[in-house]
Amino acid sequence: MSRPVGIRPDAEREIASARDWYNDRQDGLGANFVLEVDAAIARIAEAPDLYAMRWPDIRSCRIQRFPYIVYYRWLPNRIEILAVLHGSRRPDTWSERVAG
Repeated sequence: MSRPVGIRPDAEREIASARDWYNDRQDGLGANFVLEVDAAIARIAEAPDLYAMRWPDIRSCRIQRFPYIVYYRWLPNRIEILAVLHGSRRPDTWSERVAG
């Protein structure tokens, strides 16, 4: 059963920024990136407990074909996407989002 998903505004901006960066490199590559992000989020919604726990209550899912990771938490009524970061970034740079 798929769970409802909410994406934090910061995560939306990260997705848009990466999409634009990939489009600057090659036409259509940004759209492919967004498709892979959407596919990762769909997998998370179907089986949120399948992915590795990174911090208490925070899990991560690697995006296929791109070096990005989706960080999320499973709340009682929905999945919350906290960040979509390049794999080389320190994941704790967004940790203040968890409190909000």
